[in-house]
Amino acid sequence: MPHISVKMLEGRSDEQKKKLAAALVKTLAQELHCSDHYVTCTIEDFDAREWQDVFRKEIADKPSSVIYKKAEYDPKDLL
Repeated sequence: MPHISVKMLEGRSDEQKKKLAAALVKTLAQELHCSDHYVTCTIEDFDAREWQDVFRKEIADKPSSVIYKKAEYDPKDLL
């Protein structure tokens, strides 16, 4: 079933993450016409150095056919 995986720089509170997860799950369920009962969501935090590897694996190395929103920044600018 649908799974949402959010990877981001550290610094958000648990409350912010809970609100984000709820909003994402609600939107996904509405857009895909499925019950939120079947949707799962994870949120992972990374520091700027770790993000370099995450960016490469999760974004830069992915084929363009699966990237629906391209990066508009250079991850090295975060260091």
